[in-house]
Order: sequence, then structure tokens, then C-alpha cells
Amino acid sequence: MSKAMKKTVSAWALAGASALAIATGAIAADRPADLAPLGDPPIPADNPQTPEKIELGKMLFFDPRLSGNGAMPCSACHLPDAGWDFPDKISLGYPGTVHWRNSQTIVNSAYYGNLFWAGSSKSLEAQARSAAKGAVAGNGEDDMLEARLAFVPEYRERFKDVFGTEYPRLGHAWMAIAAFERTLVQTDTPFDNYMRGDDAALDEAQKRGLELFTGKAGCSQCHNGALLTNQKYYNLGVPPYDGWETDEIAQITFRYELYAKGSTEEMYRTFKDDPGAYFRAKDKNHLGKFRVPSLRYTKYTAPYMHNGMIETLEDVVEFYNQGGGENEFAKTKSELIKPLGLNDDEKADLVAFLESLTGERIVMEEPELPEYDVLPAASN
Repeated sequence: MSKAMKKTVSAWALAGASALAIATGAIAADRPADLAPLGDPPIPADNPQTPEKIELGKMLFFDPRLSGNGAMPCSACHLPDAGWDFPDKISLGYPGTVHWRNSQTIVNSAYYGNLFWAGSSKSLEAQARSAAKGAVAGNGEDDMLEARLAFVPEYRERFKDVFGTEYPRLGHAWMAIAAFERTLVQTDTPFDNYMRGDDAALDEAQKRGLELFTGKAGCSQCHNGALLTNQKYYNLGVPPYDGWETDEIAQITFRYELYAKGSTEEMYRTFKDDPGAYFRAKDKNHLGKFRVPSLRYTKYTAPYMHNGMIETLEDVVEFYNQGGGENEFAKTKSELIKPLGLNDDEKADLVAFLESLTGERIVMEEPELPEYDVLPAASN
């Protein structure tokens, strides 16, 4: 491994460890040492939370003006009633395209060290910008988006109140959206309450599932800490997205992403599957690897995996029980993925435990959005 690659891998690991250390809450003495309840989310020093900023971010999250065609808000791909993600294998794409990866929930995303399946954004602020400007997502342009905000009197007032600027600045919009997203956390699941000492928070099946999770099934090798992820990158052998074989637009999107992210000509012509974290450092050892997702709030976020190719939690458990799957990146498949030998009762207990990592649905009504109006005349 080169010095540059070692530095990259080390940075990924440190980012994950830092986020998890901040997130850990108080833990009862007799609970599994590699798991923890979730504490308060980390708040960056350069973007402190205020009620006014959070409210502005909520409005912007639901406002379609922050997209190329003025019809694709953040909430188009992160629907509150659908787990704050998109309820299909692949996320909604910008009109005329489709997306190429599964939309992840933003619930508890405040705790991640890096965002997106391949860890390409290092903060919620950067993630908001990338999503709003991504060619198969929001497809927005900075000057156009900023001008739209300027033509909304209420936004001019709110941005001035929160950030002190005469007119809205797009960088501040991403900060406000990130502040709102940091309020979408869930720290009171049955699992959290059990880890804090409430023995009755989990039923007997869930307790057996927890024992399997940290023991025979080996789940906590990667799904550990307070966020239930080590935030590292693995190839599990998830089969490729089947839409690339049947949907012409999906195939075009896939080829576009390969080209845009800097694949070689050979990769562009021959690959049939998502190279994943390869694009972070152009290292073939990372082909087909994706960040371990948190298992929190997953009860409401089906389908699963980076391409939505696994439909239910029961299917996820069976996938691991069979030793993962097969894709064209067999050389990088993790050695941790082996047949588990779970029987039907054990698989049911494991699913029961996974469901304990989710509490009540987090839902909210969409805010009423302000109207456009003419810009005020410049004073002499």
C-alpha cells in the first residue's frame, strides 16, 4: 500500500472513530462492550445550531427551488413518510435521468464521519451541496440557485437574521440544511433504553438476537459502536443492480457516472457493476466496496444495500447467513463474509433484534414555503 493510500485509509478510520466517540451515551455495566446507546450528535464549531437556522434549513430542505428545474427538493429523495429515504432500489433521478445508487436515510446521518455510500462527502454541509448540484440528483447551478433565493423576500430576511448577509448566500443554505438534518436523530429506541439499563426494553427474542448479533452471527465485527457501524468499506458480494440490464436510461446513467468519476476506458467499456469506493483513490483494492451503513432506523428504510437489491430485513439476514453473494469484484470480497449456519429460529431472533434499533417513525408536515417577489430598488 502506498503512503498516500495509507493516509487515505487512516483518514477514513479516524473520521469514523471520532464521530462514534462523540455519539456514545452512558452504558450499563453488563451490556455488550462493543455496542453503545446513542448520545447527542456532534455539532461543528463553524456551524452552531440555533432555532432560527434550523427552521430556515427545514424550509430549504423541502424547497424545490434548490434544484436545476425548480422541482427537486431534498425531500424528493428523502421522503419523511418513507423513512427519510426513497422507497425503491435506486433513488429518484433528475427528470430525464435516473439515479444510480440507493437513497440512504438522513435519520442519524449527523453522526457519520463521511457521507454517501462511498464516503465522498465529509460533512452534511458538503453532502447537501453535492446532492443539490449532482447531475443525476438536483442538477443545480450556483448562480441560478442563489438568484432564486434572492427573489424571495422572506428568505432575504431569514438569511440576514441568521447569517448577517444582505442577500442569501448558497454556502449558508447548505449550512442551514445541515443544521436541520442534525435534528433528525433517534436516541430512544428499545435498544438504546436496554443499553442504558432497562432490562424490559427488549423482549426475549430480541435479547437472543442481540446475543447472536455479537456472537455467532458476527454482525458486530462491522456494525458496532453507538451508530452500529465501524464506517469502514467492504465488498459483500451484493449482486449488481438489475435495472442496468433492462432500463436504457439507467444504463446511460451508469456509463455517465463511470465516465464522470474518472474510470479507465477499459472499465467504461466492460464494467457491469458499481465500482464503489474505487473512485476515492483509484485503487483496485477498493473495487466494489461500500461504507458499512448504520443499522438504526432500518425498519422503515427498505430496500437495502447500496443498490437496493435486498428487499427485507429477513432477506438481509439470509444474505449474510448464506455467506453473502457474488459480483464481478470477487477479488475484493471481504473475508469476514462467511456462511453463518443460523437456523430459522435464530434468523427470526436476529431480525427481532434489528427491529429494536428503530423507534417510532419520525414524521413532520412540510412547511409552507414563501413566495417570490421583485427585488427592491437599489438605494442611491
